[in-house]
Amino acid sequence: MIERIATEAADSALLVMGALHPADANATIILLGTGPGFWSIFTTSPEYRDGAADPLDRWSKRVIGAMAASVGATAQYPSDGPPYPPFIAWALASGRFHTSPVGMMVHDTVGLLISLRGALVLPERLTLPPVDFPNPCPECDAPCTRACPVGALAVERPYDVSACYGYLDTAAGSDCMDQGCAARLVCPLSAGAHRDPAQSALHMKAFFRR
Repeated sequence: MIERIATEAADSALLVMGALHPADANATIILLGTGPGFWSIFTTSPEYRDGAADPLDRWSKRVIGAMAASVGATAQYPSDGPPYPPFIAWALASGRFHTSPVGMMVHDTVGLLISLRGALVLPERLTLPPVDFPNPCPECDAPCTRACPVGALAVERPYDVSACYGYLDTAAGSDCMDQGCAARLVCPLSAGAHRDPAQSALHMKAFFRR
């Protein structure tokens, strides 16, 4: 079943980014996120072209909702709520995500360029493939801790939202707005995302609404 889901997900440039058995249910949760080639598929979609709000969330609900119906699962999305589904807890429990020195999660395939679009909750405990992804950060030079132009993301202190927003609202912040968060991009594992900068720009516009 997981192989089938991975194949269906790949048709929409989505990755199976993790899987887990929740402690409180006889179920399997499959986490889906964007992968290489996603932007070229998304930009041909009706949600991208219709000019309405929240195109990525609407695309995710259509595509992942259809996948859920196909495999007999229930779909959940990060945008559902409040209360919101515990995607961060699920991700960490899958073993394929860890917490980076700057507080954001790092993934074994896409590094810090994580875009979880939804989850499939199947009403059975599937056999999960073994996961061998020890935390890569202790052995890394941690360029993410030095990449932010205003030090909004650093070790051992909370994310400085006001410093980040203040910088993004200046001409100098256009690089981050157009290319994506510098701390996310500099992670060595982020190269695995093969992300189009335009996708990062879309995420930044959703994150920072002037």
